[in-house]
Amino acid sequence: MSKTTPPLLLTPSDFADYQLIDTGGYEKLERFGSYVLSRPEPQAIWQKSLSQEQWLDMADGRFERDASSEERGRWVMRRGMADRWHMAYSYKKMSLSMRLALTSFKHVGIFPEQASNWRYIYDNVSARVSAGRRPSVLNLFAYTGGASLAACAAGGDVTHVDSVKQVVTWSRENMEASHLDGIRWIVEDARKFVHKEVRRARRYDGIILDPPAYGRGSQGEKWVLEEHIYPLMLDCRHLLADDGFMVLNLYSMGFSSLLAHSLLRQLFADAHIDHGELYVTDTFGKNLPLSIFARFSRMP
Repeated sequence: MSKTTPPLLLTPSDFADYQLIDTGGYEKLERFGSYVLSRPEPQAIWQKSLSQEQWLDMADGRFERDASSEERGRWVMRRGMADRWHMAYSYKKMSLSMRLALTSFKHVGIFPEQASNWRYIYDNVSARVSAGRRPSVLNLFAYTGGASLAACAAGGDVTHVDSVKQVVTWSRENMEASHLDGIRWIVEDARKFVHKEVRRARRYDGIILDPPAYGRGSQGEKWVLEEHIYPLMLDCRHLLADDGFMVLNLYSMGFSSLLAHSLLRQLFADAHIDHGELYVTDTFGKNLPLSIFARFSRMP
């Protein structure tokens, strides 16, 4: 039986194209490549270190929520700011190029704190390639594909699943911009796809999951994390190879990394499971927690 280890606190390193400048007042000020953006951030409960005037002066784009919506809003952009641009991330032999854009949900197409998981995925796939294999990797709720690109760059045979066609198209653009190829694209509800893969007796050397708190499938299927994560993980247990690796990332503010650890521990009792938080530190030393994770690799 695996033992509970102290949680890890991980932050991305050597990410030259990204910087968290300041946080506070339920907002964050970030540099993505050439542009600085101001966005809402519910976990930034402290005061800003810079003045509001400094924020306004630095920001090329500022997200303003609609009065009638907690999620949607609009971007107020400085004249001359591009509506699409690229930023890079490199690690060992991996060199990724991610296309960024301003969406009505405040997202820009990348979650920089996930770079810590990208490294873990790259290293696990690389280890299996070095052992003479071409590992198969399944990425569920894959969004714009940072984890898919990391697995592909390491030599993996990657299946990328997301229910939103436009997001899958965005991921394909990132693959091409990163000079990679061969990713298998699936536009489908993750639960339906995984259930069919179980019936097909498929096996994967790595499974990555980054489910939202709430969502809709390609045909309107409702996803509620608390209700649906355990049945999905039961199916994933049948898909994972005996010496496979798994990465589970959660953004729900009501969950802790111990919860994610306990979930994996019950289903994969023989695995040594790491768990913890992904965070980014602003230039004034304030640590902003952004997601929780639990992950393991059973390869010797």
